[in-house]
Amino acid sequence: MVTSYDEKGKIFTQVVSKHPVPVVIQTEVNLIRGVFHVRTNSRVKDEINSQERFIAVTNAVIYNNQKEELYQAPFLVVNTEHIIWLIPEE
Repeated sequence: MVTSYDEKGKIFTQVVSKHPVPVVIQTEVNLIRGVFHVRTNSRVKDEINSQERFIAVTNAVIYNNQKEELYQAPFLVVNTEHIIWLIPEE
């Protein structure tokens, strides 16, 4: 890991601390259950409303409208424009 400092002594690293939040995501077509990773000291809402167009979901299970399991994926990227609602399952 590379650590750098600015002229005022502020520390910069390439590591972003996040905590896992189990979520249920309803898209236009599917329901997704998985884990969304939120930056420390941020809320799920803050992450969804950020400038990022896509969010990463780990351990994702995708269901159709009949609640039948379609896919399982260790990593899934979801376009935030297709999210209708997202519920944390804490």
